[in-house]
Amino acid sequence: MIALHHVQVACPAGGEDVVRRFYGDGLGLTEVEKPEALRGRGGVWFRSYDDHGAVAAELHVGVEDPFVPARKAHPAFLVHDVGAAAYRLRSAGFEVDERERETFEGYLRFHAADPHGNRVEVLQAR
Repeated sequence: MIALHHVQVACPAGGEDVVRRFYGDGLGLTEVEKPEALRGRGGVWFRSYDDHGAVAAELHVGVEDPFVPARKAHPAFLVHDVGAAAYRLRSAGFEVDERERETFEGYLRFHAADPHGNRVEVLQAR
C-alpha cells in the first residue's frame, strides 16, 4: 500500500503571511504547528480534516532560496463545493481560472496561482 502523507510547495523567505491568506482563508485549510526541530527553516504547514476528524490532506509550504514557483507541478485539492472554494479565494483577493471547469471527466474544477505563483487545482466530484 502507498498513501500520500503530504505535498510540499515553496515560497520565498518572508512569504508565509500571504500564503496563510491563500491556503487558510481562501481554501479553508487549517494551519498546524510545525515540529520544533523544523521551525527554524520557516514555512507553514496546513491540514484538512474529513467529516470524522481524520486528516484528509496535508500541505507543507517551505521556504526556498532562490525561489522559483511551480507553474506545472501542483497540488490538487478535492472539495465538496468547488463554487464555494472559488468564491472564498476571490473574496480574499485571488484570481480563479475556470476556463477548464468541465474538461476533466467526473469533476468540476478550477486552477489558481497561490500568492507566489505556484499552480493549484481545486476539484469537486460530480
